[in-house]
Amino acid sequence: MKTRTKIAIAVVAVLVVGLWYWFRPDRLFSNVRVDEAMPAAGGAAAVAQPLESGTFYTILHPTSGTATIYKMADGTHMLRFTNFDTSNGPDVHVYMVAADDAKDAATVERAGFVDLGVIKGNVGDQDYILPGDLDVAKYRAVSIWCKRFSVNFGAAALKPAQVSGLE
Repeated sequence: MKTRTKIAIAVVAVLVVGLWYWFRPDRLFSNVRVDEAMPAAGGAAAVAQPLESGTFYTILHPTSGTATIYKMADGTHMLRFTNFDTSNGPDVHVYMVAADDAKDAATVERAGFVDLGVIKGNVGDQDYILPGDLDVAKYRAVSIWCKRFSVNFGAAALKPAQVSGLE
């Protein structure tokens, strides 16, 4: 085999591996299920007051479920996803967005956001503790955001919770 052919094969192999790592197409066909129970305080069920709630809707990838902000008995705030389902992908994060809705990427980027970290799973019930200084009156939307490609998978606009309809 000629030296040029060997170099070309090596370059193509490196490119294929690099592109696979960047796009992670395998994640489109795999789910990560998370089924966290509502946190308990002192062995008893936590007294949690629902403050805001919204239903996820699809923007770029099919997304569904409910996002609810709870005020916990100790005064902290928690974002909880229930019956959550979205596509898996590379570097997917949960953002609290400083807008009434996160209907597109431009809104998220323009309004500003707080990154709650990498999504725990793309299916199931999961909890995210909100920073103590987060103004829940300002951050009124949740975005499922792919940082690698700066795209919004789905979002939920948060509205005052109806206590009777949440549990």
